[in-house]
Amino acid sequence: MPAQGADTLETRAIHQMKGTKVTTTAPSTSTSTPLRSRFQWRVIDIVVASVIGVASGLIFVVWNVASSPALAPFAALLPGLQAVGGGFWLFAGVLTALVIRKPGAAIYGEVVAASVSALIGNQWGVLTLVSGLTQGLGAEIVFAAFLYANWRVSGAVLAGAGAGLAMAITDLTIWYVGAEVSFAIVYTIAAVVGGMLIAGLLSWLATRGLAATGALNRFGAGREIAKRV
Repeated sequence: MPAQGADTLETRAIHQMKGTKVTTTAPSTSTSTPLRSRFQWRVIDIVVASVIGVASGLIFVVWNVASSPALAPFAALLPGLQAVGGGFWLFAGVLTALVIRKPGAAIYGEVVAASVSALIGNQWGVLTLVSGLTQGLGAEIVFAAFLYANWRVSGAVLAGAGAGLAMAITDLTIWYVGAEVSFAIVYTIAAVVGGMLIAGLLSWLATRGLAATGALNRFGAGREIAKRV
């Protein structure tokens, strides 16, 4: 009898040790997984970001042709005001970032769109890639400043403003060298406003619209909308 009782006590002790081991290892797994899923790109992220970039690039191609006649009245009204229409070249990065929600998404989306525009052909040639890189970087810096945690309308609008500022700096450096200070000021303000309204606000609304259809259910944006419904 004593030996049998000792066996029972020993068995219980072993089970308790095993249970303790499981509970001590579980927290490390649960804390590391969210970090990986938050910042690590999945295959579907690359595919969807590429689709957004290519589709945006095709819109860029149309706007490349339509922008001059559409923005001529703005330039005639106040030189530099035409930069407000630049928002139609800035939305790819902001939209991609709002959907993917991963570091580098804004740069990726904008560069892919700029590459499509350059490959199909436009009046700016290979310098389109420079613009795409700087504009994507302008939006990326804003999202990074919020530690990739602000996907609300405020974050989108500020990212659009960052892209617009980057566009103004790039354009004034490459295309408008020696421009008057008054022109540079108007151009910069118009670019920022266009970025806020077109690249920022419209991209945020487009993301919500896509999420409401269920097309983004595998992304944070889609799950966020689903919780509110």
